[in-house]
Amino acid sequence: MARDGRPGFADVLAARRAIAAYLRPTPVVTSPALDRLLGCHAFVKCENANPTRAFKIRGGINLISHLTADERRRGVIAASTGNHGQSVALAAQIFGVRAMIGVPERANPDKVLAMREFGAEVIEVGRDFDEAREWVERTAAAEGYRYVHSGNEPLLIAGVGTASLELIEEVPDLEVVIVPVGGGSGASGHSIAAKAVSPGIKLVGVQAEGAPAVARSWRERRIVSTDTMTTRAEGLATRSPFSLTLAMLWDGLDEMVLVSDEEMEDGIRILLDTTRQVAEHAGAAPVAAARRLGERIAGCRVGLILSGGNITLEALHAILSQKGAGRTETNLGTRSQAKDEGSGEK
Repeated sequence: MARDGRPGFADVLAARRAIAAYLRPTPVVTSPALDRLLGCHAFVKCENANPTRAFKIRGGINLISHLTADERRRGVIAASTGNHGQSVALAAQIFGVRAMIGVPERANPDKVLAMREFGAEVIEVGRDFDEAREWVERTAAAEGYRYVHSGNEPLLIAGVGTASLELIEEVPDLEVVIVPVGGGSGASGHSIAAKAVSPGIKLVGVQAEGAPAVARSWRERRIVSTDTMTTRAEGLATRSPFSLTLAMLWDGLDEMVLVSDEEMEDGIRILLDTTRQVAEHAGAAPVAAARRLGERIAGCRVGLILSGGNITLEALHAILSQKGAGRTETNLGTRSQAKDEGSGEK
């Protein structure tokens, strides 16, 4: 671990050893139809194949496995919109640690149920992730729990970086990796592993237009928080950047793209149609970003991080029922060309 608390490549390698007994490498899938639609050679890293159906479990297991005896006795607490909470809940269950998760009111019910089935106590509090986080931080200080931050945790970042290590080892000649950015732990982990193994690789982050706090902070080189956010991409829904991950993104991220909820929903349909993979909004964001980038990645070998597949049946049905679903190549291909200009940066 570096003096400033940032994890390094050695920490990612150590994390791979720590999680090996509990997680298998996730598959990388390809599709000629997806390649034609995006105009590149796409390699989809299917983190939806993890036990929690999302990438976060890599960091959860790595972090919980390193808790001290005193921390295990006190128990852990975390704030989450769903995937981080499932990660902490399952990892805590594996190692016999009590877990409490604070989630926003009206959080994804499937994710809430999964957390409870993994043995966590789930408290619904606050209108969004940041209000839930503030409650969790107060509770941790008052009750003595070990607070597991969703981003500012070096062991968590090192753990999720193992996904990038697997991807680069399987596809060593990748030129671009596109990764969703919520709090930034995933993108930070990818920046460590991918750039260590392949220094010339380009790392592109993608965030929701309705929740652009990290994108704005990355561009302006200062912390920018927003009072509100409007996105259906719960995995990307944060109003305030995290200090550790933002600092790592300033150094490791090459570009940031913003996409709309509608573009992510196009991406959900595209992934299901071309690869038969189910993605939540955040998991489909890299497809949306690839379409925005258009000619800039034409012919390139591009890794797309499908970060999670925890979408409710109701939401998936609504997206697939929208007018035009099922005619992906004709309808979406035209739209891609129209949206290429400016790379979605606003």
